[in-house]
Amino acid sequence: MCGFLAVDSKEFSLKTFDEALAKNEDRGPDMTRVFDEKGITFGFNRLAIMDLSDSGMQPFECLDCTLVCNGEIYNYPELKQNLETDYQFTSGSDCEVLIPLYRKYGIDTMVKMLDGEFAFVLYDHKSGKVYAARDIIGIRPMFYGFTKKEGKLAFASTGKTLLDLCDEIHPFLPGHYYDGAKGKFVEYHAPDLVSKMATDDFDQSTRTIRDLLIKAVDKRLASDAPVGYLLSGGLDSSLVCSIADRLLPEDAKIRTFAIGMDKNPIDLKYAREVADYLGSDHTEFIMTRDDVLKSLREVIYTLETWDITTIRASIGMYILCKRIHETTDLKVIMTGECSDELFGYKYTDFAPSAEEFQKEAAKRLRELYMYDVLRADRCISANSLEGRVPFADRDFAEYVMSIDPDLKMNHYHKGKYLLRKAFAEGDWLPEDILMREKAAFSDAVGHSMVDDLKEYADGKYTDADLASAKDKYPYCTPFTKESLLYRDIFEEYFPGKADWIKDFWMPNRSWDSLKDVNDPSARVLSNYGASGK
Repeated sequence: MCGFLAVDSKEFSLKTFDEALAKNEDRGPDMTRVFDEKGITFGFNRLAIMDLSDSGMQPFECLDCTLVCNGEIYNYPELKQNLETDYQFTSGSDCEVLIPLYRKYGIDTMVKMLDGEFAFVLYDHKSGKVYAARDIIGIRPMFYGFTKKEGKLAFASTGKTLLDLCDEIHPFLPGHYYDGAKGKFVEYHAPDLVSKMATDDFDQSTRTIRDLLIKAVDKRLASDAPVGYLLSGGLDSSLVCSIADRLLPEDAKIRTFAIGMDKNPIDLKYAREVADYLGSDHTEFIMTRDDVLKSLREVIYTLETWDITTIRASIGMYILCKRIHETTDLKVIMTGECSDELFGYKYTDFAPSAEEFQKEAAKRLRELYMYDVLRADRCISANSLEGRVPFADRDFAEYVMSIDPDLKMNHYHKGKYLLRKAFAEGDWLPEDILMREKAAFSDAVGHSMVDDLKEYADGKYTDADLASAKDKYPYCTPFTKESLLYRDIFEEYFPGKADWIKDFWMPNRSWDSLKDVNDPSARVLSNYGASGK
């Protein structure tokens, strides 16, 4: 990951700008550069992944444009070939294609040509206009705000970067670009992706799922820096590891990492089984109650959220990524996020119809940037690593969303059955892993972690404190002592910014079977069953 700041104003001193940019430093510790140009100031913190030389450093300046981008453009070889007759490339950076692409096609066509994960800001010197864009799912973060005195636009990788510069700060929505010439935000692609439904039957759907996921992993292996893999032993991360293992040369061992509590860790034994099956170079880390509680404030500051589910699921991931950073030379991490939104959670087993299943999947995709994607980005990037998410691949996600939703519903007494069947032949994984029921990451590191957090909150707040939360926080009022703890910490760091998150991540309580659910953990669902074993 990298971090950037771009301010279309001279309202601030360079010292103030530098201090704001420094809040992104963990995202890009390799090199920092500030570029002051004709009314706009750019700052970039680099994590070198493609073209590790100084030639790959940003901001890029060419063709009367300046650009910063936190991203990976996976189809850059094809785009580069398209542009080589008109432009002389000077680096091996995938992001160098963006300026010549803009010059040739304009912002609207340009963003629709990109296959990747990106957030960028571009300044056109000729027109004096600023443009910005974010990928369709929001894998890479971006916020925008209006400067305190002049009300000019500022863009940054994280919300905290803008706190000292802007009063009004908002998430830059996925699938949008900002058109400085027209002074407006434009949606170029809806995150739920469906433009046309497929008519493939079950067998054809599974074949296409397998082929597209393999391609998604393959394109994410491109890196000039070493790559590692988070492995929980669940279906999604295990498939990513298995596919990568097959795609790499026979003598290349993938490096896998897992974490669990010192009490009752569920995932560690399954991760070890997968690692042994693949012959990976596997590392296990253990965390304790003390580790969890000591990291809580840091995790909330890093995440920029108050959501219960996101915070719970982030603690183990944050500690794991921190230990990977401290003990290895890795810079790129492959993860299994975004599968549940496409194929279903435990709670979507209760979807009353195919229509409702599809609506829920679309909602989850649109909101991914606030929840699981936010978790993965912040936990990984705060530890100077770059996350790559094959399940969020544009072609893969669009196809899965286009499949008849009735095929994705749990008619098979096994969740995510289409995905499981896609890899049922070929010995990709042990049978018990391929058919293992999902356990939420916050539970799977060990049920004691969530229990410890609840116990800590119960000791900190009284029933009266919780009852008065509605007066203290009328927006998305905390409804448990645990959620009140998280909100209080969030407000310390980001006062008045709670609307960055729309709501608590919860199962769909408008469905009759879920109307009484009062906790986001899958542990409270009647179908959790063997998931926690």
